[in-house]
Amino acid sequence: MNINSKHRKTYRDLYTDPVKADIAWSDIESLFLALGAKLSEGRGSRIRVELNGERAVFHRPHPESVTDKGAVRSVRRFLENAEVDL
Repeated sequence: MNINSKHRKTYRDLYTDPVKADIAWSDIESLFLALGAKLSEGRGSRIRVELNGERAVFHRPHPESVTDKGAVRSVRRFLENAEVDL
């Protein structure tokens, strides 16, 4: 893992309560990569993520570049299932 302070901030933001709805999707993808995840493009705006044996498919937000609360909750569940703890 190659985790820097920006990745740690993104991770903290993902677990903030109440759920934040302004996290840049590019920051989440960067966190996935830093954690060692494999990312692959799906159809349309889909992106497949595999980390620690867990797989998930997310939709990149558009036309905005920030995630909504539902997507943040999905990312949280994925990271928990992948047993990520920073």
